[in-house]
Amino acid sequence: MPLDRARGGVLAHSLATPEGRVRKGTVIDDAVAARLEAAGFTEVVACLPQDGDIPEDEVAAWLACALASDGIEARAPFTGRCNLHATGPGVLEVSRAKIDALNALSDEVTVATLPEWQRVTEGMMVATVKIISFFANRAVLPDPPSGAAGALRLHRPAIDRAELIVTKLDGAPEKTAPVLARLDRLGVAHHVTEVPHETGALTAALTRGQAPLRLILTASATCDPRDVGPAALVAAGGTLTRFGMPVDPGNLLFLGDLGRAQVIGLPGCARSPALNGADWVLERLVCGVAVTHGDIAGMGVGGLLNEIPTRPQPRERAAK
Repeated sequence: MPLDRARGGVLAHSLATPEGRVRKGTVIDDAVAARLEAAGFTEVVACLPQDGDIPEDEVAAWLACALASDGIEARAPFTGRCNLHATGPGVLEVSRAKIDALNALSDEVTVATLPEWQRVTEGMMVATVKIISFFANRAVLPDPPSGAAGALRLHRPAIDRAELIVTKLDGAPEKTAPVLARLDRLGVAHHVTEVPHETGALTAALTRGQAPLRLILTASATCDPRDVGPAALVAAGGTLTRFGMPVDPGNLLFLGDLGRAQVIGLPGCARSPALNGADWVLERLVCGVAVTHGDIAGMGVGGLLNEIPTRPQPRERAAK
């Protein structure tokens, strides 16, 4: 369109001028129009707002601010985008139904988030709102934003201390640093107790424990619910709520409680810093999110994680 007619609109393509590029999305006000005219442009490709149209940055900020909640902040919009960031560590709860509903409002409105229950750190981006076109019409934007409230929620760490109980056998691996590093990332104070790999010794350690979270790392892989780890939990008066999980690595995790304490029997892969099923359970429990038998049963889709190279029994044998 002629440059004069484009005033008040938005430039649809970047243009080079002697003073530098005028970028796509720039509002063509009098100063921009004069700059383009001085550079020899008489026509531009531009987008003019129609009745009820709202500029992309305003729409992005409007929706991002509606998605923001305690622990999640919206930052300044730019080029039709507004990002949301965590203000501290925790795990992210996402309502798929609400995010899907927002993305169904209009082709012009998009919201993308991290996967549900992703562990996040302070400053980490958890979601982004992007408006596809230069304007969105008020008619497709309910006020307040439909379903945005509660679509994103940051669960902050709620447990501040834990005990790692390690059973010992001659020749068994003793690496515990990756387990403690997981607790450090969430700000959980910890101490380590070592006992022989015997049901009685582990039962006594669990009974003496005072921490609201007690982790068991056995010298030998837990084979069934009557093995040393689960048997000690039951003998101490606890309840075994889940044995095994459909996440690999991480199959041999068990979960229970002892009084008010949460108890996790860690799989051997927790000795590696690589992501495994124990991370999904540990992070949620530390952040005060209940993990039930059914929750673990529902982790199978997406539960095939990257193989750990040092795994003693890899899921596939090497080809001859």
